[in-house]
Amino acid sequence: MRTVSGGEVAGILVAVFWAILVSFLAVALARLAQTLKATTKLVADVTDQAVPLLADASTAVRSAQTQIERVDAIASDVQEVTSNASALSSTVASTFGGPLVKVAAFGYGVRRALGGRDEATPAKTPRRAVIVGRTVPATRRGKRKKG
Repeated sequence: MRTVSGGEVAGILVAVFWAILVSFLAVALARLAQTLKATTKLVADVTDQAVPLLADASTAVRSAQTQIERVDAIASDVQEVTSNASALSSTVASTFGGPLVKVAAFGYGVRRALGGRDEATPAKTPRRAVIVGRTVPATRRGKRKKG
């Protein structure tokens, strides 16, 4: 029978540890390969779904751009109508405003001249001025103390 030396025992221990280490590394690499396969499949699925979504988004953006152009055209038309209405308003005011004021003033003057004062209309009360919390009749306004 042969005796085993210390160097041989150390060699056997090192070989066993290397075998255990290699088997752990093999298991870790197998799991990493499975994870990479799952990730690749997930990326492929996302890509398959993202392409139609991007096409739909592009269509929606184009439609929104068309609507914005339409709204812009409407806004410019409204601005033009507003400026036309303003011009028409100023034209009407300048054309009829002066003569209407003159006719109204003439009518008022004629009524005052012909009608005189109605007895049903009460006489106006004299205006009063307020000076530091008290009321002074209109006849005394000129007699205020200056100081």
